[in-house]
Amino acid sequence: MNPNLVITTLVEQGVLPRDHAQELLQALQESGRAPEDFLINEGHVDEQTFYQAIANSIGANVVDLSDFELENRLRDKIPVGLARLHRVLPIAEVDGTLYVTLSDPLDVEKLAELRFALNQNIQISVASIPRIEELITQYYESVDYAAEGFSTLTQKELQAKLSELSVRAAGNLSDDEKAQYVTEIIDNLIDIGIKAKASDIHFEPFETYMDVRMRVDGTLRSLLTKADRKAYNSIARELTSRLKVISGLNIAESRLPQDGRIQRTVLREGKPYSVDLRVSTLPTQFGESVVLRILDRSAVQLDLDKLGVPERVKALLRDMIKIPNGIIIVTGPTGSGKTTTLYACLREINEPNSKLLTVEDPVEYDIDGIMQVPVNDHIGLDFARCLRAFLRQDPDRILVGETRDLETAQIAIQASLTGHLVFTSLHTNDSTGAVTRLIDMGVEPFLISASLELVVAQRLVRRICPNCIEPYEPTDDEILLLGLSAHEIGDKKFSKGRGCDECGETGYRGRKGIFETLRIGDTLREMINQRAPGVVLRQKAIELGMRTLRDEGLQAIFDGETSVEEILKYT
Repeated sequence: MNPNLVITTLVEQGVLPRDHAQELLQALQESGRAPEDFLINEGHVDEQTFYQAIANSIGANVVDLSDFELENRLRDKIPVGLARLHRVLPIAEVDGTLYVTLSDPLDVEKLAELRFALNQNIQISVASIPRIEELITQYYESVDYAAEGFSTLTQKELQAKLSELSVRAAGNLSDDEKAQYVTEIIDNLIDIGIKAKASDIHFEPFETYMDVRMRVDGTLRSLLTKADRKAYNSIARELTSRLKVISGLNIAESRLPQDGRIQRTVLREGKPYSVDLRVSTLPTQFGESVVLRILDRSAVQLDLDKLGVPERVKALLRDMIKIPNGIIIVTGPTGSGKTTTLYACLREINEPNSKLLTVEDPVEYDIDGIMQVPVNDHIGLDFARCLRAFLRQDPDRILVGETRDLETAQIAIQASLTGHLVFTSLHTNDSTGAVTRLIDMGVEPFLISASLELVVAQRLVRRICPNCIEPYEPTDDEILLLGLSAHEIGDKKFSKGRGCDECGETGYRGRKGIFETLRIGDTLREMINQRAPGVVLRQKAIELGMRTLRDEGLQAIFDGETSVEEILKYT
């Protein structure tokens, strides 16, 4: 529940004193605990009074679920996906009215969405929130995916389930029946994406069909057969409307792009995790394209030791992130893992005696102990404005999500020169390209040489599936493109993935980072001051011992971790 809303509700109900409300709210927020857990267990209010006050505020009754057992007929009233998404538990049905309890009874939007999705009169009751979560876990989270048709993520099983739902939804049904099937389709597709650790789910309308694809390990895979795409075309508008409803967007506006957000709770190893889905709509010729970006913090390892960073790179990063001032830049294309690397670095230095501030667009993962600010261009809150404010907040380290313009770059350099360590990212092809990009923006070379300490260029390449890996003999053309000679190859082995059910017939499963690190020493600083071209800087860096992305990629090939195809594609 929203801490601010809970405190306000309890004050209005006369349960908490008004003059201590702000102090109590601050203590609650700093604790990071759920409002009911903090207020009840810290003795600010007893359990019965707490829930009765919440119930009174929304005109509901308090029910005791200590001995409650959910009947199958009631369980089936709310689909698994909907129950998980809204954290809702049905408890009774009387004269066509479904009585439910929510883990967040103050969220009136969830109740409205439930009424829309189920097309039924729904009344809310209030009960112990830990008990509600326990029952949802017992009756919904514990449901085996096999029972839902998703025990594994093979293409055939996905297509079979999605085909069944789409054919039924596209049939001669009433609006209510169609809405129910569309809801189930959306819920299942989101669950599939989270379970497959996909980064995005794409809903793409065309003239005669609609495609649904998800990006796994950097590669898009269609979830539908050719026949299914035509079936989905008949419910394309309903699918888009449903996505808009659950992400809080205006369903009447289809001419302009919109951005929204969906929160979903999933269970991993018996523990609930919150997953954010950032929703983006884009008007196209044949309807609205919708992309769901999945930000699953529990699936991302924000830890240098768990990122698979080579020991040499990890040791350098750990040395550099402890310096008192300067700029550290991570470069690479979109989707290369820059943000994950930066977050992992911040977590290493996130200590009680340091103040860390970040400005991001958007804030992708919440990190305890770090003040994170989302950019909001609509009100003029851009990177540069946030950075200027940061310098008055007495920070030790600053993260600028991306340096996009001269003003942001200049303020970041000013911060580094006045005793702050600044982390940021750029979109360049290699490490020395970062210097060229800053000069192109209009930054004076002497400022770059005085502040820049380290540049890390990185790529994410797909790992060969360990279940179907097999030896592989590269062609002469591939060897030539890699820049290798027969002597350099020697007895080194090459591998590739044959393709199996475990990897969706792709031959790959998971990804690995490859890194190019450029440490700025006296020689390179002098060359930057002299405006040396990027290619000259790069050659000198290699002479000084820098291992390039291609060098790191070749080592990954010889170690049997990735394929020739991947390295040629990304380096």
